[in-house]
Amino acid sequence: MDEGTPKGACGDRAEGVGVGAGADEGDYELDLPLPTGGAADGVAAAEPSSEAAPPAPAAAADEPPKPLHDPDPYSTPPYGHPGPWAPAPPVQHPATTQAQAPTPAPVQPAAAPSGMEPPAPVAATDPALPPAALPASAAATPDPASPSAPGGPAVPGVPEGPGATDNPWHRYDPWAPVPAGPLQQTGVGVLSEGERRRQVRKRIVGGALALALASGVLGGVVGAQLERKGGFGGVKLPQASAEPTGRAADSVAGIAARALPSVVTLHVSGSEESGTGTGFVLDTRGHILTNNHVVEPAGGDGEITVVFSGGQSAKADVVGRDSGYDLAVVKVRGVSGLRPLPLGNSDGVQVGDPVVAIGAPFDLEGTVTSGIISAKERPITAGGDSGDASDVSYVDALQTDAPINPGNSGGPLLDARGRVIGINSAIRSAADGSDSGSGEAGSIGLGFAIPVNQGRRVAEELINTGHATHPVIGVTLDLDYAGDGARVSTKGGDAGAPVTPGGPGALAGIQAGDVITEVDGTRVHSGTELIVKTRAHRPGDRLELTVERDGRERTLSLVLGSAEGD
Repeated sequence: MDEGTPKGACGDRAEGVGVGAGADEGDYELDLPLPTGGAADGVAAAEPSSEAAPPAPAAAADEPPKPLHDPDPYSTPPYGHPGPWAPAPPVQHPATTQAQAPTPAPVQPAAAPSGMEPPAPVAATDPALPPAALPASAAATPDPASPSAPGGPAVPGVPEGPGATDNPWHRYDPWAPVPAGPLQQTGVGVLSEGERRRQVRKRIVGGALALALASGVLGGVVGAQLERKGGFGGVKLPQASAEPTGRAADSVAGIAARALPSVVTLHVSGSEESGTGTGFVLDTRGHILTNNHVVEPAGGDGEITVVFSGGQSAKADVVGRDSGYDLAVVKVRGVSGLRPLPLGNSDGVQVGDPVVAIGAPFDLEGTVTSGIISAKERPITAGGDSGDASDVSYVDALQTDAPINPGNSGGPLLDARGRVIGINSAIRSAADGSDSGSGEAGSIGLGFAIPVNQGRRVAEELINTGHATHPVIGVTLDLDYAGDGARVSTKGGDAGAPVTPGGPGALAGIQAGDVITEVDGTRVHSGTELIVKTRAHRPGDRLELTVERDGRERTLSLVLGSAEGD
């Protein structure tokens, strides 16, 4: 044996150990058989010799390098077979292991070195070996007696049967493939942001389709119901939106809006009769103008109640009245804030001008009607119920087709500017063809109003003196004369001579039996018309009369006198 050559594990030169092709380079190759176990397995491990090896001579300059470690006396893997420190074999799924069920083969040790007996084969089921020392095939073979093996014994506390997997922890499979993403508590994979958005979009689209389908079905049902039954809540008709409340000043609505607060309704009651009429405010002191035949039922001890458009009422007293003009003035007490109606000029009225009448026909207060002036200077008479003609009124009236009915008497007739141009007094009745100031017949489109110029003069006199004056000619007329014109009576009457001595007629040269045919160039056809034309003037006015005497006409100038009215 050469010096420097290492010895075997038993002190002899080991077979199979020699210097290879590169022995001169100092490399060693070991081909020793590995033991199947350590000292604990009963296999005698080689121990190094207790004798110290003689020191090796100094290596020459070209001597190969010494190995980095001493030879392993235990033949630890990876240089040998599995040992106690070998890594555990890979774990396989029990089902796969059971399906393969390979027969465990004994571990064959490598060839033992010369002079040693080969170790006995070690069974894979040797309980003395740790699991890591077993081959993968042996370690993976299930034990039939194990509870985890199919057909193994039942384990107390572990549910069996069809419902044994209801518990999610019983269904846990440690060999199941791991999801790609993170896991939730239930073991289900967490969706990524893109997947969640796709799911949300799918839900939205699905919900929209379902809503559209439901809406279509519901719409069809509702449409069919509406068609068969005309709707669920009854018929609703279209209507225009609310109009502005303001109106043009010259419209009927505009005129009425301004005039109504100044128009009143009079309720008159007396010992024998009662009635209703209309009036309008003359001034802020409480004077109200109306017709004489409206207040006449009150007499001397009756009662007059004035009702304003706002509902306020007040008692009134008669200031003065005149039957010849059919006008009267009353005054209310304890009322403030009165709004007088403006007075117009009846001389400027033309036929065809629009007019508005306001009154309380048949006690319907605040009634507004409209029409036009259909004629001017209509000689009418009204009254005469007393039988002695003392209550007959003679009016050179304005004729209108604005509806006027009983209860309108005393109300204002307004022009397009809302100014008073007349006092509604009478209508032509279809029942008897007479002019009536108090009858119950309805309007036939022939209404008459006292011109406001005449009404203004009479009202001023009634307020100032309590009575009105009448212009007179100073003659007695023959009202039974059937010819054309007004004939002066030939016989004296209760008043004396047919022509009042010293009166206006006598001074003008009028004689008994003369026939007056014109007044200021206007033809008169009867004595009544002559009285109406005369009453349309003031006392002191000058008239031009055309007189026919003995078949000849002559013109006389006359200044009207004055007489106190009734």
